[in-house]
Amino acid sequence: MAHGLMKWSVFRSVARSNWAQGSNARHLSISSPQTAALTVRDALNAALDEELERDERVFLMGEEVAQYDGAYKVSRGLWKKYSDSRIYDTPITEAGFTGLAVGAAFHGLRPVVEFMTFNFSMQAIDQVINSAAKTFYMSGGKVNVPIVFRGPNGAAMGVAAQHSQCFAAWYANCPGLKVISPYDSEDCKGLLKAAIRDPDPIVFLENELLYGTSFDVNDKVMEKDFVSPIGKAKIQKEGKDITLVAHSIGVHFAMGAAEALAKEGISAEVVNLRSIRPLDIDTVNDSIKKTNHLLSVEGGWPQHGVGAEVLSQVMEGPAFHYLDAPAVRCSGADVPMPYAKSCEYNATPQIEVVVRAVKKLLNR
Repeated sequence: MAHGLMKWSVFRSVARSNWAQGSNARHLSISSPQTAALTVRDALNAALDEELERDERVFLMGEEVAQYDGAYKVSRGLWKKYSDSRIYDTPITEAGFTGLAVGAAFHGLRPVVEFMTFNFSMQAIDQVINSAAKTFYMSGGKVNVPIVFRGPNGAAMGVAAQHSQCFAAWYANCPGLKVISPYDSEDCKGLLKAAIRDPDPIVFLENELLYGTSFDVNDKVMEKDFVSPIGKAKIQKEGKDITLVAHSIGVHFAMGAAEALAKEGISAEVVNLRSIRPLDIDTVNDSIKKTNHLLSVEGGWPQHGVGAEVLSQVMEGPAFHYLDAPAVRCSGADVPMPYAKSCEYNATPQIEVVVRAVKKLLNR
């Protein structure tokens, strides 16, 4: 019961913030190709719209994704355009509708399942791991499971421990899953389209705090055939003194730190992982060979985290002997997320925390 009540609390808070802006009629919220700015929300919306239009096997299901336009308005306008035959509202029963979607994928459809928050995916983890991730192997390669599990992941704001966990490391631990953790609008549009077209089950981890953030994009990003490669990291910013490796909102912290460090004469290179499994360690290694220093940045917990895996692979790989100092992790605090605003702030790797870690690593 508490599970359902918390969701309706989220509905109310999101409704206040979204409908206060005015929405007399539903329409697709897609930024104009003529503008240089595109929000993460609109990028995801455009990717869903284009793939629904492109392939009649694609459908979207989840809590409030249809008539309410999604808790975070990512699916705005899609129900009006594609109707109940392609956009399905579900009851508050993750295990049930996730199992239904996995079964549909077994039979050749391409479901996109939205979790209102990936914390609620724990209700359906048996379907995600045992039914979706392992079936291709257990069928001897005969049964593909082309399904996307997507929704907000990691810390948001003021939603406490049960709605703030990062599940990147959890899902990336499982063979059979591909795990994507995009940062900007280009990542979100290109990688969501790639995920929907992929023959394997994909966990697509968005971030609530980035939904309304606008990023400049090239005209090619707005083209319907724009697709980004899964498993390939991106150099978000070039530098020469230290490599900052991050994913999702961690890239925001890393970019902010790089800007602050530049004022003090420190040039930081930021590697946006984008894909957690498969992990593009080659791009990380190439960056280390140039900078000779490594710091990982993530919002999740430190133990057994994404940063721990990155550092481990670096230690075991060809870039280890290029390091002039031990590689270091900068992560969220090793505690359940506090509700109090000041404690929540200090439990996440804010820009000043990353800056201090870099200076300590470089002896500056």
